[in-house]
Amino acid sequence: MKMAPASKSQAAREHIVHPLAPVFDENARVLVLGTMPSPASRAVRFYYGHPQNRFWRVLARLFDEPVPSDNDERTKLVLAHGIALWDVLASCDIAGAQDASIRNARPNDLARVIDAAPIAHVFTTGGKAASFYRRFNAERWPDLPFTPLPSTSAANARMSLDDLVDAYAPLAAAVRNDDR
Repeated sequence: MKMAPASKSQAAREHIVHPLAPVFDENARVLVLGTMPSPASRAVRFYYGHPQNRFWRVLARLFDEPVPSDNDERTKLVLAHGIALWDVLASCDIAGAQDASIRNARPNDLARVIDAAPIAHVFTTGGKAASFYRRFNAERWPDLPFTPLPSTSAANARMSLDDLVDAYAPLAAAVRNDDR
């Protein structure tokens, strides 16, 4: 008797422990959180590392900067604009980069960044990151403004680059201290 194959998310799920340190300094005003680095991001050892992910193109447009081409340039771009990067999760079971497949999620201790820098606003990239932020962290910092943003992944094909730049305008306003 031939069994039906398991769904891709069930068959390919693996346990991932977050491999990247947060990117921030003492001047970070906003914290941008994803869920967990994708396989491509883990391979390049930096956030939003898949070549089709539009995160870096969005930031470059927001701040009228060239699109960074390597991890040093990416680090300089976010730090120059008061942005800290990390992810909501410290570990989880996940199939590839499919946030919908996440199980057994464990949170990062965001106090590592929030207590070390003057973070005035938290942004999340994608629906799952927002959901996990609400679940694990929103009550801990109830007075810290939180804004969910759309995913910049190529899988979010319904949004053009221009749409994403418009959606991320609140992030640019927050780092410019215009969100009061």
